[in-house]
Amino acid sequence: MATNTVAPPWMRERFLETASLVALGAFVGSVQVSIAASNILLAITLVCWGAVVAMHHERVVVPRMFWPLAGYGAITVISALASADVAASLADCKQLVLFLIVPVVYRFARGHRASTIMTVIITVGAVSAIVGVVQYGVLHYDHLGRRPQGSLTHYMTYSGLLMLVIGAATARLLYRESDRAWPALVMPALVAALALTFTRSAWVGASAAVGVLLMLRDRRLLAALPIVVAIGIALAPAAVTERAFSMFDLNDPSNRDRVAMLRSGAAMIADRPWTGVGPDMVKVYYEQYRDPMAVNALNVHLHNVPLQIAAERGLPALVLWLGFVGVLTVDLLRLLRRGPHASLAAAGLAAVVAMLAAGLFEYNFGDSEFLMLFLVLVTLPYAAAAGDLPAARER
Repeated sequence: MATNTVAPPWMRERFLETASLVALGAFVGSVQVSIAASNILLAITLVCWGAVVAMHHERVVVPRMFWPLAGYGAITVISALASADVAASLADCKQLVLFLIVPVVYRFARGHRASTIMTVIITVGAVSAIVGVVQYGVLHYDHLGRRPQGSLTHYMTYSGLLMLVIGAATARLLYRESDRAWPALVMPALVAALALTFTRSAWVGASAAVGVLLMLRDRRLLAALPIVVAIGIALAPAAVTERAFSMFDLNDPSNRDRVAMLRSGAAMIADRPWTGVGPDMVKVYYEQYRDPMAVNALNVHLHNVPLQIAAERGLPALVLWLGFVGVLTVDLLRLLRRGPHASLAAAGLAAVVAMLAAGLFEYNFGDSEFLMLFLVLVTLPYAAAAGDLPAARER
């Protein structure tokens, strides 16, 4: 007599829910390890998300900060269609798929799961930091021509991710009543690894993020920041100290080139204020708009997030992006002050501050790995505040 081997609906739902959560955790963990692995795991997570939504006939729900971000994506596509090289600009728009991280995290990292995902981020960041310290101390990644980069392909990406993890670890130290031992233990490695990357923009971003969190927690704590920075400079290798002081040297070639890029970007915006030169087209137009005081013959981007967005995609795109940042900041401050998940809200706020501060000197919002981790960090507070999934979904 034949037996029915088809799993009941609740079992299939539970399996798919679990698989989705595992895929999300693996994706979040892989962002700091490998761009190839993170892309594959993100694709798997998106497929799982689509299957869950279809199985439950769910309405896709997103936090309100997603809407200006989606509008920014729509304006980006319009800019690409107005580009001199439509094919190249549309190809660059593939990064917009990363915006789907917001609804995915919001759906699967609900309630207590959000804190677990944050622990994964801090833990992987600690391992990545140790790799960077070993690269500096053992493998001689100890000068501007060869800097620690972890398992990633570029030191700028590596330093940007460390910057975000430092903000997350600081948030847990300041705003979590428990589970402080682990972030306290790994913080020295995170800070040391970031310092050894020689990446000034990430130093500025991390300092700004930590400073804001200290000020919001207790203004008296802010007095400790310059003392810690001074001690760090005193103990740092001479090359790191010299790099730190170069931030204030107006004759430094990279500083002069960034000023020249500001002028070049302003000229692009003046000529094409509505749609910009097109996604991925700044490098094509740079020679035409290159400032006479520029140091480098070519720059693929303008090393400044607002400037790059306005020059590449137009002023309407910049307005929508600023709207996204504004709504996000207001929401995170509200969750920080009123919600039960203050450490997650503080981590999200630290990510915003770090991105904005470092983004004045580097186009970090256009870096896929950075954008992935950034979107995860700023969505986790919303997901935690939304509460755990209904019991029927957790069976």
